[in-house]
Amino acid sequence: MQDNQLELWNNLSENNRLTEVQEYIKNVIRIRGFEDQEIEKTMLLLLEEVGELAKSIRKNATNMCIDENKINHYDTIESEIADVFIVLCSVCNKLDIDLFKALKDKEEQNINRKWK
Repeated sequence: MQDNQLELWNNLSENNRLTEVQEYIKNVIRIRGFEDQEIEKTMLLLLEEVGELAKSIRKNATNMCIDENKINHYDTIESEIADVFIVLCSVCNKLDIDLFKALKDKEEQNINRKWK
C-alpha cells in the first residue's frame, strides 16, 4: 500500500491541474481506507482541520498567548493548510463536485459583486 501511495506522490508536480490533484487525493483516501467514510464524518474532520489551522496561525503568526502544554500539538501553518485542502477535496469527491469547476463558477459570480 505504501508503494502505491509513494508512486502516486512521485507523480505529483507543480504542473498538475487541480482536477489531477483532486484525483490524487481521491486515490490516496481510498488506499488509506477512508473511501467509505460517511460525508458527515468527513465534514467533521474538515472542521477539525480548520480548527487546527487556526491554532497553528495563532501559535506561529500572532502574538496571542497559547497554552505552553499544547504548543507542540499543532504543526506548521503550511502543513495544516495542506490538511484542510486534502479533506476539502475529500468532501468534494464524496459529493462528486469538481473543485475547479466550483471555483470557476463561484468566481464568475464574484466578478459582478461590488466589494467595499
